[in-house]
Amino acid sequence: MGGGVMAAQETMRMHAIWFPDWPLRAALKAAPPHPPTALVHANAVVACTASARAQGVRVGQRRRLAQSRLPSLRMLPHDPAQDERAFLPVLRLIEEHSPGVHLLRPGLAALRSRGISRFHGGEAEAADVLRAVLTDAGYPEVRIGVADGAFTAELAARAAPTQQVIPPGASRAFLAPLPLQVLGEGELAGLLQRLGITTLGEFAALDASTVHARFGEHGARLHALACGADSRPLSPRPPDPELARESEFETPLGQTDQIAFAVRQTADAVLLALADASVVCTEVRIDLTDDDGRVFSRTWLHPTCFDAGDLVDRIRWQLEAIIAESPDDADAAHAFRGIIGARIIPTAIDDAAHHQLGLFGSGSDERLHHAVSRVQTLLGHRGVVTAAVAGGRMLADRQVLTPWGERSVIERDPARPWPGSLPGPLPSEVFIPARPIRVVGPGGAEVRVDARGDLSQTPTRIDDDEVIGWAGPWPMSEHRWDAERVRCGHRFQLLDARHRAWLVFLSEGCWWAEGRYR
Repeated sequence: MGGGVMAAQETMRMHAIWFPDWPLRAALKAAPPHPPTALVHANAVVACTASARAQGVRVGQRRRLAQSRLPSLRMLPHDPAQDERAFLPVLRLIEEHSPGVHLLRPGLAALRSRGISRFHGGEAEAADVLRAVLTDAGYPEVRIGVADGAFTAELAARAAPTQQVIPPGASRAFLAPLPLQVLGEGELAGLLQRLGITTLGEFAALDASTVHARFGEHGARLHALACGADSRPLSPRPPDPELARESEFETPLGQTDQIAFAVRQTADAVLLALADASVVCTEVRIDLTDDDGRVFSRTWLHPTCFDAGDLVDRIRWQLEAIIAESPDDADAAHAFRGIIGARIIPTAIDDAAHHQLGLFGSGSDERLHHAVSRVQTLLGHRGVVTAAVAGGRMLADRQVLTPWGERSVIERDPARPWPGSLPGPLPSEVFIPARPIRVVGPGGAEVRVDARGDLSQTPTRIDDDEVIGWAGPWPMSEHRWDAERVRCGHRFQLLDARHRAWLVFLSEGCWWAEGRYR
C-alpha cells in the first residue's frame, strides 16, 4: 500500500457498529440474553453465547469437549448465509440515518464519521443517535466505537459497555496494552510471545524495517495496525438495485441526439432515487441494448458525483464509441443499426453529506469542475484529459493521459527502479511522437557515437541553430530480449544559441528530440 493511501486512512475517522454474538442472534432470531447455545461447523465451535462461555465453552473447542463442559449445551449448525441475510435489514436501517455504510462482516459495520458527526454535532452525539435508533428497532446489545480507522474503532466498540470515542491521534496509546491476539493472527502471536512480546505496544515498538524484513508485507501491515495506522481496506456496500433505472424504445434509435433526448428522463429518475436515499453516485454502469439483443456495457467514473447532464453525456460518448467501432458496410452481419433500450446502474455511491458545498474554500474547485465538464461536453470524452506520471525510461512512456473524470490506470509503477531513466528536473515540453532532428559537427557531418561511447566530433549545430553547450552521452537500452520492442541509444542535452535546452536521443544513426526545457 502506498504512502499516500496509508496517510489518508490514518486520519479517516470511523464509526464501528458491533453486535456481539451476531451469529447466535441470527440463528436464534432473538435479542440476548440467550440460553447456553453454540454454533458448530466441521465438528468445532465457531460461536457461543455468553451463558455458554460462563460455563467454560470457548470458540475453537471440539464438539465433544464443549459438551463435556456443559452437557445441557444446545448445538446448532452454523449457516454463514443466514448471518448475512439477517444483517441486511440492520444495514438498511443504518443507511436511513447515514448512507455509505461499509459491511465488514455480518454483525460488524463501519461508516465514515464526517457526515453523520457534522449533522448531529459531534462524534459522541452521532453514536448516541445510532444506538438509540438501533435499540428502538430491537438491537439493544449494539456497541459503537469511534477512532482513526475501522480496526481501532472495532476494538473500541468491543472494549466499551455501550460506546467509546478514541480521540484523533490517540489510537496507538489505546492499542498499546491490548494483547496480540486481537490481530487475529494466532501463528504470529505465538512466535512473538516466544520472543517476549505480548502486547500491541511492544510489537509497535519494533523497528518497521526489521519487521518487514522478518515477516514480509503481511507482517508490516499488522505492525502498522499495532502502531495505530489502520491499513485495512474498506469495501463500500453495493448500492441498492432499486436505484437503477431503464428505458425502452418502441423503434430502434440510431442517432446520438435522439437517444440522448430519450434517456434524459431516465437520468433524472436515477438522480431522484439517489436524492431520496441521501446519496450521490460516483461510479455508474451504462448498458445499451441494440436491436440484435447485444448489450454494450461500460463503467464510468466521476471526479465528484454525477448529475443528470453528466449521465446523458456518458451515454452520448458511449454511443459514439459504438458507432465508431461498427463496420462501415451497412449490410455487414454485425453492423450497428439502432438502440432499443438503455439502463443506468449506479455501482458506487457515497453519502451526500460528503459532497455538500462548504461555506468557505470550495467555490473555486466547484467552478473549475463545471467549467472543465462543460468543455468536455463540447469537445468529447477525450477532449479534456488529466496527466499522471508512470514509470519508464523514455519521456513519452512516463506520461499517462486519462479523460477527465476517469480513474488513471498506471501500468508501470514510477516508484520502481528504471535504469537509464532521466533524473529530474524533467523537460517541461515532451514531444509525442519524438521529432526527427539533425545534430552535426564543425564539418557539417552528423555526430555519431561508437561502441565505446566516444563521439565522432563535437556537436555544433542542432537543425539550424548553433549549439553553445552540451552534455552526454548517456547510454540507454530496454527490451533487449524482444526483437520487436528493443530500443538502444544515447541521450544528450544540448543548449542552442537562443538558450533553449533540448533533450535528444541518438538511436540507430537517427537523431530525435524527446523534449525541450523552458
